[in-house]
Amino acid sequence: MRRHTLTALAATTTAAALLAACSGGTEAGSGGSAGGSKTLTLASIDQGSVEDVVKAFEKANPGVKVRYTTSGADQYQQQIRTQLSSGTAPDVMSVWPGNGNPGATYVLAEPGYLRDLSDQAWAAKLPEAIKSVAQYDGKTYTAVFGQNGIGAVYNEQAMTKAGLTPPDTWTKLLAFCRDAKAKGTPAFALGNQDNWVTQLVLYDLVATSVYGPDRDFDQKMQAGQTTFADSSWKTALDKYVTMEKTGCFQKNPLGTNYEASQQLAATGKTLGIVQGNWVIALLKQKNPQGTFTLKALPATDDPAQTLVPAAAGAGYGVNAKAKNPELALKFVNFVMSPEGMNLFVKKQGGLPTLPDTGYRADPSLAELSRFITSNRTVPFMDQLWPNAKVQQTMLSGLQEIFSGQSTPEKLLNEMDTDYKAGS
Repeated sequence: MRRHTLTALAATTTAAALLAACSGGTEAGSGGSAGGSKTLTLASIDQGSVEDVVKAFEKANPGVKVRYTTSGADQYQQQIRTQLSSGTAPDVMSVWPGNGNPGATYVLAEPGYLRDLSDQAWAAKLPEAIKSVAQYDGKTYTAVFGQNGIGAVYNEQAMTKAGLTPPDTWTKLLAFCRDAKAKGTPAFALGNQDNWVTQLVLYDLVATSVYGPDRDFDQKMQAGQTTFADSSWKTALDKYVTMEKTGCFQKNPLGTNYEASQQLAATGKTLGIVQGNWVIALLKQKNPQGTFTLKALPATDDPAQTLVPAAAGAGYGVNAKAKNPELALKFVNFVMSPEGMNLFVKKQGGLPTLPDTGYRADPSLAELSRFITSNRTVPFMDQLWPNAKVQQTMLSGLQEIFSGQSTPEKLLNEMDTDYKAGS
């Protein structure tokens, strides 16, 4: 899996381990023939979680068999477009939200490969932040069942020992960093040796700085009415640099990888880590006695303005030329039902996209859940960019800023150049 691609990262995460979703594998239901009225074909990247959903679907539909394959994200993306164009794709398939990879909603819906799902009951209930990346040209094509968020994950035992509490304003955040540093325990672990990690703090700051005042920022970017360099992206990036200069992170983030940053936060060498909710399960593996809680990372002095990045994970689309369209629709509707959705998110350590599913989230995600249900989230920024080059430039540029080889102004201008190149 390309871990720098945050969209793919969130989509293929499980609570057990990120890497588990990147191995290959195949399972198949028995009986029936492909395309038969009682047989559904399915291709999925949700290894470790789709298996339980398939079993529950078959149990709820006696006589139905699901013939399915599972594979890692990279392998899947290489295959699915070819299968669709050659007419050999399955009835139902994993589809990423937004844009930017060969299996994404925009990429597959534009040429007509996916069935319009706008007429399904759950489509109108999707939160706006999810709907925006599950749709193409105003129509819903992807059944997105789960979502993940980015925030500050605190080690509760380390916080108690330091006598500090999570800050909820920008001014308090900088004071928190100074106090933590003075006590000899830096506030946050930062594993910028792995370049995909560099974006997480920035995305948190961008969510509030950019989208707080302007929820239509992405539409204005697409229309050429604004740029990264001439927007509050510069404010957010300057604040990221300010956090580094204030001592919010351990020494030498560029010399620390993702694995090592987990170890620092899990063992209380830092008070926390800015990461996605998927990291909590990994921290618990390293410190089973530890308690970890995700909180929003503030970027202004008004807590009511704070937003968090929350990404729609990969969902499911229906092949426009499915051999068994009725059963395909029945499956995606099961995925979007409380039973199907809760099965998935429990296995993956995320949160359901629809309210009122009866799902009891892990207490560590209580604040993230509140932000999601109150519509105080924005999609991961790269999900609405026209190409993957923008993100690659950002990741390498952030490493260069941390090594003193670049500046926020230079990076944002480079991102603008790549954005304007289009898809």
